Amino acid sequence: MPAPQTLMQAVFARLGARLGSGLLDAAANAAVVLQDAPEQVRRELRLFWDEVEREAQRLERDAAAPPASDVDLAWPAGHDPGSPVPSAADVQQRIDGLRSQVAGFSRRLDQVS
Repeated sequence: MPAPQTLMQAVFARLGARLGSGLLDAAANAAVVLQDAPEQVRRELRLFWDEVEREAQRLERDAAAPPASDVDLAWPAGHDPGSPVPSAADVQQRIDGLRSQVAGFSRRLDQVS
């Protein structure tokens, strides 16, 4: 049987080897993440600034447009209040179009991330 001192040295050597390999794996994973991080940050910043520009354009358009009444908000832009009420099919078509736009935005967000 080995001496107690030799056993202790062996325990510390094996613990160091096991912990060291775990630390090396963690460091390798961190290196991969950090390598991809700058590109991910660039993409996110580009997307953010695109959103900021679109929001600024929308704010400028809204500021230039006359204020809308509550009735105007219920109808699509360019709707003549004197014209007949749209049919249920027209309303459903508009809802379907909006859903399609939301789905498109969702797909774009999924592709970016």
